[in-house]
Amino acid sequence: MRSFSLEGKACLVSGGSRGIGADVALALAEAGADIAILYRSRQEEADRIAGAVQALGRRACAIRQDVGETAALGATVDRVVDALGRLDILVNNAGIADLVPFSRVTEAVMERTLRVNVMGPFFLSQAAARHMLARGQGGRIINVTSTNGFVAEALLSPYNASKGAMEMVTKSLAIELGPHGITVNSVAPGLIETEIGMDFPLKPQFWDYAREHIPLGRLGKARDVGTAVVFLASEAGAYITGQHIIVDGGLLADQFPRMQFYTGPK
Repeated sequence: MRSFSLEGKACLVSGGSRGIGADVALALAEAGADIAILYRSRQEEADRIAGAVQALGRRACAIRQDVGETAALGATVDRVVDALGRLDILVNNAGIADLVPFSRVTEAVMERTLRVNVMGPFFLSQAAARHMLARGQGGRIINVTSTNGFVAEALLSPYNASKGAMEMVTKSLAIELGPHGITVNSVAPGLIETEIGMDFPLKPQFWDYAREHIPLGRLGKARDVGTAVVFLASEAGAYITGQHIIVDGGLLADQFPRMQFYTGPK
């Protein structure tokens, strides 16, 4: 469908070398967009995704940038515009999480989490919006948040706080940028099969327990998030701003899971 086409668009995806970010980058490229990937340390993986984008006939570049180094983000966005000629879509995907009890959270952990998960996306959005405003043709900013921005989880206090903050950042930017034709929305994944979640120090039984509490009965795929991002980035989502799409297989819809305990009508 033409309404989902991103032909001629240029996109920047932070944390695009692996996991959700990699699938987001590929989904956007398949829809027709040129892609710039920001990565922190995994150059080989970033180059592989950039190569896959190029194999689809799109332009691609991979730029090393820790989004927590906020002072450098303006110059990094300038490099993206130089490489792709424009910037139409920003996907703030890069993020970190530490599974740690509240009592053991240090100032360093809290500061790093908020810097990468909130300050980085905020100032990356600020730099991207400057280019979008200068061109005067609107744009899209899409924040990959989490179901943790709506319902908390134990052992993830800094992460929960950061994702809740990003939901309010999303709404705030939508209000200020809306008059300029720039929409700002979030995609909030639930339990997705990615490295950031699968490497947590949890007993193996947790994953069966998790699936029992997801109405669709499975963990999400990174691709499930990528297709939601394409929708919001395209003309099909042009009148949506300040909103969120929750991609969780129905997890948050089930307040008190009980289906496995149902004994039938009496």
